[in-house]
Amino acid sequence: MAKPIVAIVGRPNVGKSTFFNYVAGKRISIVEDTPGVTRDRIYTEVEWRGRKFTLIDTGGIEPYSENKIMQQMKRQAEMAVEMAEVIVFMVDMKDGLTASDKEVAVMLRKSGKPVILTVNKVDRVGELPAEAYEFYNLGLGDIMPISSVHGLGMGDLLDEIFKYFSEDVEDEYDAEVIKVAVVGKPNAGKSSLINKILGEERVIVSEVAGTTRDAIDTYAEVDGDKFVFIDTAGIRRKSKVEENIERYSVMRAWGAVDRADVCLILIDAVDGVTEQDTKIAGYAHEAGKASIIVVNKWDIVEKETGTLEEYRKRVHEKLGFMTYAPVIFISAKTGQRVNKIYELIKYVANQAALRISTGMLNDLVGEAVAMVQPPSDKGKRLKILYATQVAVKPPTFVIFINNSELFHYSYERYLENQLRKNFGFEGTPIKLIHREKEKS
Repeated sequence: MAKPIVAIVGRPNVGKSTFFNYVAGKRISIVEDTPGVTRDRIYTEVEWRGRKFTLIDTGGIEPYSENKIMQQMKRQAEMAVEMAEVIVFMVDMKDGLTASDKEVAVMLRKSGKPVILTVNKVDRVGELPAEAYEFYNLGLGDIMPISSVHGLGMGDLLDEIFKYFSEDVEDEYDAEVIKVAVVGKPNAGKSSLINKILGEERVIVSEVAGTTRDAIDTYAEVDGDKFVFIDTAGIRRKSKVEENIERYSVMRAWGAVDRADVCLILIDAVDGVTEQDTKIAGYAHEAGKASIIVVNKWDIVEKETGTLEEYRKRVHEKLGFMTYAPVIFISAKTGQRVNKIYELIKYVANQAALRISTGMLNDLVGEAVAMVQPPSDKGKRLKILYATQVAVKPPTFVIFINNSELFHYSYERYLENQLRKNFGFEGTPIKLIHREKEKS
């Protein structure tokens, strides 16, 4: 299920970014005592009461401003509102109720979304200050007083946000459906690939980069197997994102990765692996998604003996964190090797769902330790006591050890390589968690 989205909106300089940073637990948004510092929406994942959601910090809304930047910021905030499940409307108690606050309130009422009226800069606990009561005139119901600088009222506000989240139900598709996100730079051929896979024009195809604005689900059944292909808007480098709508679509693409079982990471064969491709693949890797690297437009690449293997090697060099992912070379235009994608999707999806019995796992760990001794430091040697698999998608293993400080990254990689060598896990990340065994 896609994570709920919460947008923070309000006039400039009411404390939205300070609130965002406090909840996020890190200084993501720029905070300055100058109106209009946060010009783009900034977003982060937050967890409260066991539920993860996406928090968007927006630029301030000045309804009456004719300044072009302020107008762009207003449109950005409006788009965040369209996207959000819950809206936190922040006002400033020290400034009091303003005409701009009233205009923003009108806009939010029209959205039909749940709006939590949050009065910031209430820097003392206890009874609501008399000055705050004028905000009831906005007609948005009860007031949530907070101080984003001092962290007052944050838990109560997060509890109020939590109330409006829809039920945390399973995805709308059956468990046997494999959800496939097709991600990549604009104009890499994502829509064309889906059309070729499906054998019909089910998705709009265009030569113009950025045609696909939203994530579009397309259902397909092939020989009894069920798939949903999620075509996403192309993800550009932030510096090249010029259209407001395109900024909006980047986040939807990330959401598609979150929903997917398998990610097809499309690389333009002519451009090669770019920095942005690395970021897209990195997001899928960090999200623990099974992935296939699809090199498209292979039909227009000049070839010599060994060109394909040399290209595959360069891909894995650029995407060094994802050497587990298979690489397939295709042409969405001619259909070259496209028919092999279904089987590859099923294969990596099964690899991501693979379970290893505790007995087999510990036999492997024992052999690995016998072949390569664990590291030691100042006379103390790492001891691996036992291991167990605790999850799939991605396969996740807990390794119980005697001392966490001795569990070096290089030995972790060694154990991961042994797991892959013996059990496969092709196309999926592996997560290793080490825990010190509690001393009796």
